[in-house]
Amino acid sequence: MIIVIIGAQWGDEGKGKVVDLLADRFDIVARYQGGHNAGHSVYVGDKAFVLRLLPSGIIHEDTTCVLGNGMVIDPKAFFEEVDQMQSQGISITPERLIVTSRAHLIMPYHRALDHTSEERLGNEKIGTTLRGIGPAYEDKVGRRGIRVSDALSPEVLKLRIERNLEEANRIIVTYGQPPLYADQIFEETSALVERLKPFVCETSHFFSEAKKQNKKILLEGAQATLLDVDHGTYPYVTSSNPTAGGASVGAGIPPHHITGVLGIVRTYATRVGEGPFPTEMLDEEETMANLIRKRGNEYGSVTKRPRRCGWFDAVATRYAAELNGFNSVALTKLDVLDALDEIKVCIGYEINGERVDTFPAVSQDLRLIKPIYETLEGWKSETLGVTDIEKLPKKAREYVEFLSNSIGVEIGLISTGPERDQTIIVQNSVMEGWFDK
Repeated sequence: MIIVIIGAQWGDEGKGKVVDLLADRFDIVARYQGGHNAGHSVYVGDKAFVLRLLPSGIIHEDTTCVLGNGMVIDPKAFFEEVDQMQSQGISITPERLIVTSRAHLIMPYHRALDHTSEERLGNEKIGTTLRGIGPAYEDKVGRRGIRVSDALSPEVLKLRIERNLEEANRIIVTYGQPPLYADQIFEETSALVERLKPFVCETSHFFSEAKKQNKKILLEGAQATLLDVDHGTYPYVTSSNPTAGGASVGAGIPPHHITGVLGIVRTYATRVGEGPFPTEMLDEEETMANLIRKRGNEYGSVTKRPRRCGWFDAVATRYAAELNGFNSVALTKLDVLDALDEIKVCIGYEINGERVDTFPAVSQDLRLIKPIYETLEGWKSETLGVTDIEKLPKKAREYVEFLSNSIGVEIGLISTGPERDQTIIVQNSVMEGWFDK
């Protein structure tokens, strides 16, 4: 069994908890795209683990974790995270954590270029996390990137750094930053790559052998569908493919080997950074946005930036469900809505006076959207920690059913809090079978 877990909105839907919940049912958990801007938190008892590069499965000692070829990896950030996790009692060894030889490295000049890119865009800036992810992907598709396998050869590494830095420094200096030096970058990177070497392997073969041994594999996407570089709110997107198609390419697994896709959906919507957000709570709804932000702790796990908050967008989520082929949906943060008298759900769009029920490709059209809302009655009672769907308030069950009908996919899991055991597994759902060990 190979299952892909994908965020259905703009990220931060709660993938970390769901992957952690499923991880001990799987032998392997792998990331297939993105970099260390993909922060999420996993809560186990009184401990909070903030993960950026490492898959959530790393918390389970019997799970093997993989960083796939679709990722871009900052070796410095990698070891900072490894060291942090080890300080929290998590054992990380080359037997438990595998890094593909085909992933591209984020270099110091990528971080500098990220700053200059946002400065050049001015009011059109994307709102990146400035960690060098975008420039690293630019080098990858421009065929000038440095892969892990390249960096293992000192001669190749040095040559690539010198070649790339010559062009990068022209841009960096133009925007008032001091130039970077090839020798310094080479020395710093060489030491990190030497430490990385024991973790490196050819992961496509690793996955092929695992499949032959009937091992269960969980593929974990970072960011989310509406940030996909091809299918998201372009150009306000990430630089890779978090969607289901990206899982096959980014992990090196044949598409027909994937047996299921799970979408992660929050009971409301949030977005970090710039870009259109049709159901964003603005002006007269600012108080509501602040309430949800506080109750849901809607601040970036890595950046600590406050997230923009909005109502559930059934049009965008249905688009994500169709695009990825969700077999089931995990609905998170139901308890955050416990305090609301009324809850809005966007069931359609209006653009220039015309009804639109599909997700527009042009970001300018998204900015013109007037959401068409249906208002549901809140339940005004606590759902935190409920583990049986029949014990949810009637209005909460009606809300869950309404969302399921609106997006056309069953809801197989409902999260009622940040802890592992604060979860409802819906009986007779597709997802229930995925929990079999």
